[in-house]
Amino acid sequence: MSTTAASPIRWVPTLYFVQGLQFFVVMLIAGLMLKGLGVANDSIGNWTATIGLAWAFKPLWSPFLELWPSKKQIVVATQYLGAALMAALAVALHLPFWFAATIGVLFVLAYSSATHDIACDGLYMAALDERSQARYVGWQGAFFNASKFLALGGLLKLVGWLEGSFSTQQSWSIIFALLAVAVGALATWNWRSMPEPAPPQGAGTKLTAANIFATQRAVLEQFLRKPGVWLFILFIVLFRFGEGQVQTIGPLFLVEARGTGGLGLSSGQVGDIYGIAGTAAFLVGSILGGYFTAKLQLRRAMPVLIAAMIVPNIVFWWLASTLPTELWQITAAVSVESFFYGFGFVGMILFLMQVVAPGRFQTAHYALGTGVMQLGFIFSKFISGNIQVALGYEKFFLWTVFSGLPVALLIYFIPWPSSTAAPPRQ
Repeated sequence: MSTTAASPIRWVPTLYFVQGLQFFVVMLIAGLMLKGLGVANDSIGNWTATIGLAWAFKPLWSPFLELWPSKKQIVVATQYLGAALMAALAVALHLPFWFAATIGVLFVLAYSSATHDIACDGLYMAALDERSQARYVGWQGAFFNASKFLALGGLLKLVGWLEGSFSTQQSWSIIFALLAVAVGALATWNWRSMPEPAPPQGAGTKLTAANIFATQRAVLEQFLRKPGVWLFILFIVLFRFGEGQVQTIGPLFLVEARGTGGLGLSSGQVGDIYGIAGTAAFLVGSILGGYFTAKLQLRRAMPVLIAAMIVPNIVFWWLASTLPTELWQITAAVSVESFFYGFGFVGMILFLMQVVAPGRFQTAHYALGTGVMQLGFIFSKFISGNIQVALGYEKFFLWTVFSGLPVALLIYFIPWPSSTAAPPRQ
C-alpha cells in the first residue's frame, strides 16, 4: 500500500485523463489532423496502425519497469516527455519535411505513452486494495475516455473555429501547443498529488542484461503458469470482439450518406453529439459501473457488465435499421450507447487487474493482459471493414450483436480467484 496518504479522487481522474490524452493524440487526433492536411486515407490508416502497435508491444519492456523502485517517477517523467513531444508536433508541422517529422514524433510519443501506461496501471494497483480498485475504476475509465470525447467534440470544434483565421497547419500547431501546456500542467499536479507506493519485491535490482533477461523469463513463465491462462486470453479477445468492430465502423456510419445506408451527419454534428451528450453519458456509465462492481464484486457483476457491452451494438443496429432523421433521436441513441459502453468496459479493466495481473509481477502481467487486449482490438478493427462492405450497415451491426455473445459462455469456465467472488450474504 501507499506510503503517502492521498485520496484517490485527487489523482486517479487526472492520472488517467493524461493517459487517455496521450493515447488519443496518436490514435485519433493524429488521423483527424492528417485528414485535414490532405493525406490519403490509406496512408493515415497504415501509419497510425503501425504506430499504434506500441500499446500491443509494451509487454516486451514491462519487465524493465519491474526493476525500477518508483512507478511514480516513471509516470511523471513520461508525462513531462509527452508534453515536450506535443510541443515538438506543433513545431514539426511547419518544417519542409513536416510529414516525416510528424510521423517520427508520433512514433516516439506512442512508445513513451505506452511506457507511461505500464507504470500508471502499476501505481494504481499498488496504491489501492481490490475494493478501492473497483470503487475508483469507474473514475479511471471515465477520465481516460473523457479525453477521447474532448478530441471528438472540443478539439474538432476549436480547429474549425481557428481555420477561419489561420491555415490548417497553423490551426493544428496551436492545438498541439495548447495540449503541451495542458499535459505539462497536469503532470505537475500529478507529481504533487499522487502517492508513492512501496516498491514491489525485487525492485531496485541492479539493471544488468542478465537481470533483465531473468526478469523477462520469470514474468513470461509465471504468466503462462497461471491456472486457466489460455481461457483468460480467449476471454480478453472475445470481450471486445463485437465492440471493437462497432467502435471502428460506428463513426463512419454516422457520417455516411443516407443514399448508401448511413445517417448523413456532418463532422460538426458528430462532434456535438459525442462531445456533449456522449461524454456525459459515458462518464456517468463508467462511474456507476465501478460502484456497481465494487458492491457485487467482479465475478457476480460480470454477466451484467457483458450484457452492457452488447447494448451499443444493438443501438447501432437499431439506427441502421430505422435511419432516424431527427437529431434528438440520434443523440439519445448515442447517449444510450455511450452510457452502456462506459458501464460495461469496467469489467475488462477489473478482469485484467484482479484475475490476470495478481502475483509477484502484477505490473508486467497487467501489461501482458492489455497487450493481448490491444492485439484483439486491432484484429477486430482489421476485419470490420471487409465484413461491413460485404454485409451492409444493417446486417453488419446485427453481426456485431452476435459477436458479443460468446464471451458470456466463458464466465462459467474461468477459474475465478476467491477474492473476486461476492461475500456471503449475512
